[in-house]
Amino acid sequence: MINLILVDDHAILRDGLKTIISQEPDMAVIGEATGSEDLQQLLGTGTPDVILMDINMPDVDGIELTKRVKAQHPAIKVIMLTMYKNDEYFMAAIREGADGYLLKDSPSEDVVAAIRTVNSGESVIPQAMTKKLLSLHQSDPKSGDSQLTPREKEVLMCLVEGLSNKEIAGRLYISDKTVKIHVSNIYRKLDVKSRSQAIIYAVQNKLVPLI
Repeated sequence: MINLILVDDHAILRDGLKTIISQEPDMAVIGEATGSEDLQQLLGTGTPDVILMDINMPDVDGIELTKRVKAQHPAIKVIMLTMYKNDEYFMAAIREGADGYLLKDSPSEDVVAAIRTVNSGESVIPQAMTKKLLSLHQSDPKSGDSQLTPREKEVLMCLVEGLSNKEIAGRLYISDKTVKIHVSNIYRKLDVKSRSQAIIYAVQNKLVPLI
């Protein structure tokens, strides 16, 4: 069972999310919070698997809350669910440890799929946002500073494209286990903790060409 906490100051949105999640046999909402104080109280009584987090809230914004959650409970997965398409919000959320970033107008099936994806250890980043970020940088990849092997660079490119471990394995004709090893090595060499952070690092440091 995937246990979730919903963090949003709009009751209508929380009710809508609860309705969607209640229809999934492997998911359950174990708490709701309207801001920082509510969330801290909930985390003091139980640890969820996934938090759906709004950005714009009355006391502490969701990006700062994500930073605090990740500092205290690094195993909890956080999905930003927001109306903001702004690149700065997106990149700030990922830098603070968010495992996914979805817009509030996303179809309900995308929200459910995102919950399962981040719970499995992968990240959810809209490909359109990744392409937009890539378009802001030079198309030629930076060389010599990442210490990544050629194969690791191929895997990193697949991460930027949003491929899952299984999809990467199929494209590169390697096993899922080998993909996990490469991803782990990428995290270590880039000094990041998640796929999302690896993608942002790759974009900011021009380690990958335009897609």
